[in-house]
Amino acid sequence: MASLKEIKGRIGSVKSTQKITSAMKMVASAKLRKAQSNIERFLPYETRLTDILKRFIASDANDFVSPLMQTRETKKVAVVALSSNSSLCGAFNSNIIKILTETIKKYSAIGCEIEIYAIGKKIEEAARKMDLPVNIKGGYAELMDKPNYEGAKAVADRLIADFTAKKIDKVVLLYNHFKSAGVQVPANEQFMPLILPETEQNDLPSDYIIEPDRQTLLDTLLPKSLRTKIYAVLLDSAAAEQAARTVAMQVATDNADEILDGLTIQFNKQRQQSITSELLDIIGGAEALK
Repeated sequence: MASLKEIKGRIGSVKSTQKITSAMKMVASAKLRKAQSNIERFLPYETRLTDILKRFIASDANDFVSPLMQTRETKKVAVVALSSNSSLCGAFNSNIIKILTETIKKYSAIGCEIEIYAIGKKIEEAARKMDLPVNIKGGYAELMDKPNYEGAKAVADRLIADFTAKKIDKVVLLYNHFKSAGVQVPANEQFMPLILPETEQNDLPSDYIIEPDRQTLLDTLLPKSLRTKIYAVLLDSAAAEQAARTVAMQVATDNADEILDGLTIQFNKQRQQSITSELLDIIGGAEALK
């Protein structure tokens, strides 16, 4: 049985840990509000651009050809996986590592070469520890701490260049989607070849005024759509990370409360037992002196 001194020391240690987790929760909450604001401001733009493109292409799809939408035999796949740069965010990183492993095994089984664009230190570290035949392209960790359009554009342009040059045949995105402050959903999406959502025919406009011409316009807008998609995913993952960390730190703080309650009860019982034992010794000594 632990002594009173040991229990008191454990209580002090748990209280110190609780102060840290509580402070980390407040910091994560502040970062979450900023990240949520960023994604809420940018997402309508990205959604509207995609909607315009799908309507424009679907209005006369037979006249349009783009190398970014070309489907071919999959021999080489690029996997863009996003994680955090630090831990203490619950299952945020482990969920991505899990679907990354599944994705690699899936494409390895059909003989595909695999490249991993690791955005985030945790996924890069995990990928390098995997005993799997993959080519890891790292150095993008700073994009998770400070998502920015220029960094997203650089990643997207590199993927677009490799896809159009037929160095890769398919690109997939693995990230945590921010659904709410308490829910983050692992997502596995195809990035290229580009697939635009279907549009109902009765929703399509009958005519467009195009300048300079249809092909030039789409050749400009499609790469822009892919760049905005990467940036939107960066913002989405950043918000999901802070939400996961806020929840994890709240749970840790609540667990510390429960541990403190248990230790306090144990300390009081131990102290009462010690007092009772001392009283019995005093009474026994008094009786012996009679």
